[in-house]
Amino acid sequence: MNSELQAHFDREMRVQLEYPEARKEVIETPGGGMLVRFIRPAPGMNFISYARAAEDELDALIEAQVERLRPLGQRFEWIVYDHDPLPALKQKLEAQGFACDGPSPILVLDLAGAPPALLAPVQADVREISSREGLETVISVLERVYSGSNFGWMRGRLGLHLEIPGYLKLYAVWAEGEPVCTGWTYFYPNSVFAGLWGGATVAEFRGRGLYTALLAARVQEAIRRRRRYMFLDASEMSRPIVQKHGFQILDWTCAYEYQIENHKE
Repeated sequence: MNSELQAHFDREMRVQLEYPEARKEVIETPGGGMLVRFIRPAPGMNFISYARAAEDELDALIEAQVERLRPLGQRFEWIVYDHDPLPALKQKLEAQGFACDGPSPILVLDLAGAPPALLAPVQADVREISSREGLETVISVLERVYSGSNFGWMRGRLGLHLEIPGYLKLYAVWAEGEPVCTGWTYFYPNSVFAGLWGGATVAEFRGRGLYTALLAARVQEAIRRRRRYMFLDASEMSRPIVQKHGFQILDWTCAYEYQIENHKE
């Protein structure tokens, strides 16, 4: 993926972006660098979306974030991309108590070149979920897909986001009279990017094109809203499907979460 699009993504989605449900804090370093962090209402996860600093400032910058965020009593993480011009950042984060479960690819589709398969009329029974009550449908699908996991947190977080006009579009796909696939799209304010999240299909209904139908519905909605790009943090299951439909890897990223339990006073 070209560096120009990476720079565009950094500007819009990591530096300039304003999340409707979070407070943005921009910190300038003595050496002319910058850090962008977001504070969410408890118990949401806080995060650093972007950092640029001189090498000799990194240790102090990381320490300052821990001092700022740890007392809030919420989980927090530092998002790092491979193209970030801070080669020592990952090692320094690990040295100060952060850990990453592993890198994942961010994939992007230029909607100006979306393939015909994603522009054709959607044949599957894709339904929009527009109420807090409807979230129960989404939760039920995800808890079937990820047996043993609890998605009750969605009632608060996504319920709040549904109340922000134009911000979140939730979908479920029905087959044989029941919801079996789900996913959602965030339409970020003042951005040409739209984000795909949560795509999942119940195991016994995979291979029927339901995920692709949901993908097409979301692509077509993004085009109607005049977005230029769609992106997602792809799982190993969804990655082959979206790549088949023209998504390309923008970069690899890792969310370094601070391990609070390992750093008690």
